[in-house]
Amino acid sequence: MKIYFIGQKGIPAIYGGVERYVDELATRLAKEGHEVFVYCRDHYTPKDLKEYKGVNLIHLPTVKTKYLDAIIHTFLASLDVLRRDADIIHYQAIGPSSLLWIPRLFHRKAKVVSTFHSDDRNHQKWGWLARKYLGFGAYAAVKWPHKTIAISKCQKKNHDQEFKGEMEYIQYGVPVMETVAPDLITKNWGLKGNDYILAASRLIKHKGLQYLIRAYLIAKTDKKLVIAGDGYFTNDYADYLKTLAGDNKNIIFTGNQSGRALAELYSNAYLFVQPSEAEGLSIALLEAMSYGKAVLVSDIEPSKEAVNDIGLTFGNKSISDLSQKLQYLLNHPEIVEVMGKELKDRANSEYSWDMVTKKTIALYKSLICENQKRDLAIETKIA
Repeated sequence: MKIYFIGQKGIPAIYGGVERYVDELATRLAKEGHEVFVYCRDHYTPKDLKEYKGVNLIHLPTVKTKYLDAIIHTFLASLDVLRRDADIIHYQAIGPSSLLWIPRLFHRKAKVVSTFHSDDRNHQKWGWLARKYLGFGAYAAVKWPHKTIAISKCQKKNHDQEFKGEMEYIQYGVPVMETVAPDLITKNWGLKGNDYILAASRLIKHKGLQYLIRAYLIAKTDKKLVIAGDGYFTNDYADYLKTLAGDNKNIIFTGNQSGRALAELYSNAYLFVQPSEAEGLSIALLEAMSYGKAVLVSDIEPSKEAVNDIGLTFGNKSISDLSQKLQYLLNHPEIVEVMGKELKDRANSEYSWDMVTKKTIALYKSLICENQKRDLAIETKIA
């Protein structure tokens, strides 16, 4: 099959759940022998990189601003793909999916698929006009492609009801993570292992990091709080978080991390906390689970589904509840240890990338088979 991915910033993934999803899935599809193409933005993927782990990279221009970056790049990719001999055109996220009607109408051969990812309508970084457009994108993502993928069971249930659709549930995956000893994190931030609480996400308001910082300042602990990630057109919010932290030397902002440094941060954390107000299904959370970390997450549906009553939850946006649950886990390292082992088992059994790849290939093939049956029917009538 010839498979084209549209909507992501690019690969290899540096940050972003959508980019990690495409990176993991596209490279596995290529390994299975399929011809895979990923559209990339030059500010994310180096322009001279044309191939990555068997995946072909197509570079197109864009305008790097908050409101134009994704939509311009997606529009150009949607036009470019019309001249390609594609079997599958796979859109990512509801914003880019607003343009999937272009190949749906004008590429007669290809089957169009959309992965819904997070419901960006709930993200506070967008103004009212952008949210209205994302509402249109959400409708388009469910109603217009040949098939829409839901990455959590609760997402499928909610959006099937909202849009009267029939989404296909194929969850995110996570690699089996191997822990590594502290080295770079000791040199860079003085972290020795088991001496810090970790949050890893982009510095965007709906990620709820403001609640975590306030709760941490209430808690009684000598463990540090490490926040790994950068803003994305959200510098004002990033500055606000640093203002909240003040001159507290135990609150460390590492900026965006990847590779060995990120692996060390996950491997040696005492606890992983995700205070998000909204998520699709967080790959960062699944990675923390795969590293064998205990987790404390807000009680939003996708996160509760992921931790399945093993991880501890707190009331969404509740600083007092977050602080109490955080203190409880700080006071009970034996519970933290057991929880981490159980979550690792769950991540490895329920969120396997190999399983996700097999399900996705099966979905693609079922759609292509529909085309073949249609063509055969037409030929039979003509004969």
